[in-house]
Amino acid sequence: MQTEHAEIQDAPQKEALVSVSSLKKYFPITAGLFKRKVGDVKAVDGVSFDVYRGETLGLVGESGSGKSTIGKVILQLEKATEGTVTFDGVPVTEVHGEELRRLRPRMQMIFQDPHASLNPRMTVASIIGEPLTEHKASKGTERTKRIDELLTLVGLDISHANRYPHEFSGGQRQRIGIARAIALNPEFIVCDEPIAALDVSIQAQVVNLLENLQDHLGLTYLFISHDLSMIRHIADRVAVLYLGRIMELGDVDALRSEEHTSELQSH
Repeated sequence: MQTEHAEIQDAPQKEALVSVSSLKKYFPITAGLFKRKVGDVKAVDGVSFDVYRGETLGLVGESGSGKSTIGKVILQLEKATEGTVTFDGVPVTEVHGEELRRLRPRMQMIFQDPHASLNPRMTVASIIGEPLTEHKASKGTERTKRIDELLTLVGLDISHANRYPHEFSGGQRQRIGIARAIALNPEFIVCDEPIAALDVSIQAQVVNLLENLQDHLGLTYLFISHDLSMIRHIADRVAVLYLGRIMELGDVDALRSEEHTSELQSH
């Protein structure tokens, strides 16, 4: 009995890096000449979950289920209507100004459409180096060295640093977006359908890159997707979202049933 007790005590405890509690995000519906509020669109309606340090939590659901809104509220790109988001013990839904600015390097986002999320008038070096400049992380030769390092990490040629986004393929543009997201050594990244806009032949390459970066840099992901098969591949746990609410949350292995596959594909 003593041995069993010791084994239970020695079991590692999972640490929540991000905690979402009773999160709601409503968008007002207005009507009439004076834009009087007549109702709400309940994009997120009472969602709670944790993202453990070092894991990938998959957030899966049909289009319009509130997936991207949750990601944006976690990063405070949108303000919550109700509820709290805590990052490494800090209530990010309650901090503002300079305190929120100091948190931003630790939390980043990879966007769905690499064409729309990259400024076509900026070179790759300028795009990747923008966070370094904005947060005064490095400058001069140190900044150039960091940009080259990031390009290498995501599998791009450093000689292409002065090219523009339109000179790259969709997969390469997404790699540029990933390099920008990891420039400030974040701990947590919201991956907002990062492969949805890519050719099927390229999707696996980008997913493999994300997995390699997670292992190499110790990253924690919230991976948003409508593709359950991809979530099964990359995630440790999965939350199934429907109409702004989490219907199921658990280990990926526990959700490997044809019932869930057919249910999501039917929507």
